[in-house]
Amino acid sequence: MGIRINVSNNQDSSYLFQSLSSSGGMGNLNFLSDYASIKNGSYGKLMKSYYGVSQSSSTTASSKKYSSNNVLERILEEKKNPKVSKDVQKANGNLTMGLSSLKSSVSALQSDKTYTDTEKGQSAEDKVVSAVKSYVSDYNNVVNAAKGSTLSNKTAYVANMMRSSATNADKLSEIGVTINSDGTLELNEAKLKAAGTSKVQELFSPDNLMSYGSMIASRVQFAGTSTGTNATDNTQTNNTTGSAAVSLKEAGKALASDKLYEKVKDKDGNETNKYDVDKIFATAKSFVSNYNKMFDAAESSSNSGVLANLSYIREKTARSEDVLKQFGISVDRKGRMKIDEDTFKKADMSKVQQFFKDYGSSVATNASLVDYYMTTQANAASGYTATGEYSVQGSARYAGII
Repeated sequence: MGIRINVSNNQDSSYLFQSLSSSGGMGNLNFLSDYASIKNGSYGKLMKSYYGVSQSSSTTASSKKYSSNNVLERILEEKKNPKVSKDVQKANGNLTMGLSSLKSSVSALQSDKTYTDTEKGQSAEDKVVSAVKSYVSDYNNVVNAAKGSTLSNKTAYVANMMRSSATNADKLSEIGVTINSDGTLELNEAKLKAAGTSKVQELFSPDNLMSYGSMIASRVQFAGTSTGTNATDNTQTNNTTGSAAVSLKEAGKALASDKLYEKVKDKDGNETNKYDVDKIFATAKSFVSNYNKMFDAAESSSNSGVLANLSYIREKTARSEDVLKQFGISVDRKGRMKIDEDTFKKADMSKVQQFFKDYGSSVATNASLVDYYMTTQANAASGYTATGEYSVQGSARYAGII
């Protein structure tokens, strides 16, 4: 049986059918059925409660039509501006407070003081066990709160934090921490004590940019300070990040190309055995500069697609630190690069070329994706699907948890 809907307002009509088409087949039928029931009067009590409209036989055709339009407008308004329930408000509050507690827990596990005996007789082992217990508890509170929260600027970081835990599942297991199917952590205290304090300290080391503790601390820091910005600020950030990412992509591709390393020709046009070192250095310097600019602008993003690709770049850089140092490129604790001109120009350019064929082109690919997420899909690619599932490469294990 067909159902006919007359909507005088074209904008509302467009919104209505957009809503229907995005809600699924059964949802469409239910919505139309509810509307039909309201329109034909079977929801008379509801109409009276909402609008104080009498459903007596004396009601005129014009007033019935007016009531029907009001009901439709009410439905449309509620779909456009859904009310935040008390449960959601509670989850948002718990998430904000939980992130603050988790930041303290991670900080304790990154502090050297936690791994030394105290003058009052408390052993380092007892302090570490207590610190790990607090971490697991605070971590679980954040994960559980994020499931019901609407603070997408924070939950995106929580999802990325969970991905870091999944990546380090084997290392966590070595200290007695396992990951449950819902993404929370579980601690085996006996196994933790047997593992020893040094293994925990290594896992949470603040000196290693790619340690589990450093990655969690970074996600928690940004999640805790992410309060949202206005449209102008977001646009400016997206443009800055996109510009630096594009420049990094071009520099990475250039460093990976054969053209950059073509031998210099003499005045007679004959090829020599010399490289244009100044040109290669200028390209490497641009790579370093835009690498830093992109991270400076993009690390505060709540877009999980951006965060995932930044993480991939960090991992590649961390694995390549020793080689980069040979070319005068160092990486500090914050993950920013610095290039020494003398060391770079004295390096074997054939080795520079060989290294950047892989590393440079790989970074260029991820930089291109950072630009894509920040500019092309700034609004649509937050990392969540239309059903609220989290969708970042490599995160299928926790799809739908948050």
